[in-house]
Amino acid sequence: MGSARILIVEDERITAEDIKGALESAGYRVPALVSSGEEAIKKAEESRPDLILMDIRLDGEMDGIEAAEIIREDYGIPVIYLTAYSDTFTVQRAKITEPSGYILKEPFGFIHKPFEESELHTAIEITLYKNKIEKRLRNHEQWFRTILNNINDSVITTNSKGQIKFMNPAAEDITGHLKRDAMGKNLEDVLGVLSKEIRKMNEAQDISISFFDKVIKKPIDGTDITIKGNINSVRDEMDNIIGFSIIFRDFK
Repeated sequence: MGSARILIVEDERITAEDIKGALESAGYRVPALVSSGEEAIKKAEESRPDLILMDIRLDGEMDGIEAAEIIREDYGIPVIYLTAYSDTFTVQRAKITEPSGYILKEPFGFIHKPFEESELHTAIEITLYKNKIEKRLRNHEQWFRTILNNINDSVITTNSKGQIKFMNPAAEDITGHLKRDAMGKNLEDVLGVLSKEIRKMNEAQDISISFFDKVIKKPIDGTDITIKGNINSVRDEMDNIIGFSIIFRDFK
């Protein structure tokens, strides 16, 4: 990952050049040095770096925390704070932006650079690796959702409490509930006939059950529809139930 592109946001020019030199010596590329939050957002959009090293106190009206929040929401680029500020208020503000790291700069004097190169390098490598894995997972999730959205069977997934997390178009058609309205609701609000089965599975820690001849009513016109299908428990690495998938179809 040594060829990763890292944007440096730092208002002290000497420090910025020190950081750039350390990064380039380690094999990273530095597309730009910027000194304000406004410039950071503009460069993030233009160059789409793999990572941003962000100071908190910057030139301009926007500080590094405000810039990092916008960059995270709009572009999903990971940010590591490299700053001299560690007061509780600043740290709490920074935490809200979900940074990939928070490295404290030391004052100039006894050491040549205001940061430890090995610490910085480690934080960068961990962040780049983590971001790569997260991108891979997001891609897999997108493939999975695309498949589910295009199959004929109706699919609804919930958390362990039976609150809806996903619903494909086929499930919308059968139940008469739109995904945007159903998200977060209890399963019994959409498929009330199956709420008892979910509770039983939770209590007995069952893996899966099948159901037949369950009648639901479409909320739009009150039409009765008979469904059949399966409920499967979703489990974590400790074999605890963390959710359920309900796969069903119109029983004609």
